[in-house]
Amino acid sequence: MTVLEKIFLYLEGKVGGFADFVLKALLALIIYFVARKLIGKLCVLIRKNMLKFHADVAITSFVVSLVKYSLNIFLVLTIIVQLNLVKESSITAAIASAGVAVSLALQGGLSNLAGGVLILLLKPFKAGDYIIFPNENQEGTVRKIEMYYTTISSVDNRIIMIPNANLTNSTIVNVTAMEKRKLEIKVGISYSSDLKEAKGILQRLVEAEPRFLAEEQQFFVDSLGESSITVGLRAWVRTDDYWPVKWEMNEKIKQEFDQAGIEIPYPQLDVHLKEQGN
Repeated sequence: MTVLEKIFLYLEGKVGGFADFVLKALLALIIYFVARKLIGKLCVLIRKNMLKFHADVAITSFVVSLVKYSLNIFLVLTIIVQLNLVKESSITAAIASAGVAVSLALQGGLSNLAGGVLILLLKPFKAGDYIIFPNENQEGTVRKIEMYYTTISSVDNRIIMIPNANLTNSTIVNVTAMEKRKLEIKVGISYSSDLKEAKGILQRLVEAEPRFLAEEQQFFVDSLGESSITVGLRAWVRTDDYWPVKWEMNEKIKQEFDQAGIEIPYPQLDVHLKEQGN
């Protein structure tokens, strides 16, 4: 084989390899742009469905951005591997190392972030609701639901910031989730008082109060205690009227019982002295 033939064979191999690379690059570009279009359509679909189910606008944008950037990074890494620019094992190792480092550094923050996402998506409560958080002995009106913390204000106007992870991992009582609440009031009367009259007063007070709803109402003897008989009532009110009606009813019950001579006893102890002979 002559030197010229060797040169032609060498150039043919180089040109063939270059042509193969160019072909792969063109194919990769086509796949990239087509995949970008599909990712964009997927993000639009996710946004529409989240807004359709009344998901929070902020969390909707967060989820869409997360999906968009994650899929784009995955797409680019896939193309790089297919073009043999970097070994697949090297990319996998780098991603695994970075993931472990970030998870350890942001463990608490990521938990709160995930908690915020769950609250905004599942809506166990919303801004304006009154919630009770028994685990931390806190309660108040929800003011803001943010990515890491939920802010509530107590009845004495204290601002309390609770990590979202704590809220999603604990029992929460949403007092204002329903439009109406059942009001229950119990009061003790002495054994010498007229039981029937006491129940009649409770019934008359409920019937005279227009904020009670025309639904199931109960007047009952709850228990026979050591120093008193406990009578009570249960009736439905609008959630917004619950506390005003409760406070006013307590005052009216005391006044009506006093006028009727019905005693509300306090705990007492009878002491019997035994005389001893000399």
